[in-house]
Amino acid sequence: MKRNLLLTPGPTQVPPELCAALGRPIIHHRTPQFQENIKQAVEGLKELFQTKHDVYLLTSSGTGGMEAAVCNLLSPGDVAITVEGGKFGERWTELCNAYGVQARVLKVEWGKVPTADQIKAQWKANPQAKAVFITLAETSTGVTPDVAAIGEAVKGTPAVLVVDAISGLGVQEIKTDSWHCDVVVAGSQKGLMLPPGLAFVSASPKAQALIASSNNRRYYFDLREAKKAMEKIDTPFTPAIGIIIALVESLRLMKERGFDHLFKHYARLAKATRAGTKAIGLELFPQESCTTNVLTAVKVPTGIDGEKLTKTMRDTHGITFAGGQGPLKGKVIRMAHMGALDEYDVLTGLACLEKVLHEMGHKFELGAGLAAAQKVLNQK
Repeated sequence: MKRNLLLTPGPTQVPPELCAALGRPIIHHRTPQFQENIKQAVEGLKELFQTKHDVYLLTSSGTGGMEAAVCNLLSPGDVAITVEGGKFGERWTELCNAYGVQARVLKVEWGKVPTADQIKAQWKANPQAKAVFITLAETSTGVTPDVAAIGEAVKGTPAVLVVDAISGLGVQEIKTDSWHCDVVVAGSQKGLMLPPGLAFVSASPKAQALIASSNNRRYYFDLREAKKAMEKIDTPFTPAIGIIIALVESLRLMKERGFDHLFKHYARLAKATRAGTKAIGLELFPQESCTTNVLTAVKVPTGIDGEKLTKTMRDTHGITFAGGQGPLKGKVIRMAHMGALDEYDVLTGLACLEKVLHEMGHKFELGAGLAAAQKVLNQK
């Protein structure tokens, strides 16, 4: 059978242990047995989020968690600051527009990140803003901002800081409480190595006050109902039972390995990937000082069809990279190094990339990328 290796920024590979957990017999969700799963899942998520405050489980993709953040925190006519430096930053603006919130957009060149000073300046220009929306790992461009510095800039204002950590959670550190992140949104299908279907939303006391005062219409994503249910170790609606059961196992495996160890592991894979792509003449797309450990985005060489490149790798060789999005379509390729991936997966991806690029006429020394990546991976 043809290989099916996902080196994409979501969904990610689901390891055998979690496939087994997902295959367990279904149980009823209004039982003490399932309550124990909810309890363990939330406790594990709080540890990963590094928060003492509420974390809610929503049955949706990560975007559902983002929508819940917008419609619960804000009311029609409210002002919010959104940072657009990629496709997923733009999603915050789109969600605000959908709920009648006035988005004051901070535009950042794709491949760069917002600074704390830029956020401060944007808030001074819009002191009525009730929320600031940012992205931990902007996977369309391959960057991550200094969330701690931005949190420090926002904490003294009436606004809450809302972080899209859908791709970053479990891959790179986020210190929700100490970095003054009032709401953090994440999902199951990225660093947690599960299928899509669960979103997670944390809420600080500052965020809870806004949630209580919002007059936005909401039903399924009403975090007030989620809070009431969580006080009884329950969910307001039918949850994704099987994924929550597997989430407990995922968090157990991650904790067993050590969260800090995992962050270092992904940083090592990222460093090897970048060394390998540079060695075959590919240029990093983002500003290197702000790259994320979630994935590596590189420019497609002149004269190479980027869409054909990723299609050939996927359909002929069973190795799936992500192409570019929006204005970067056909211009960049994105190779993830997150979730249940190890150094051999990265080397396999680089070998396939070398093979297909060589067949398409890109000039470089075959094996140079693998050798460069191996040097990084063999360092102690």
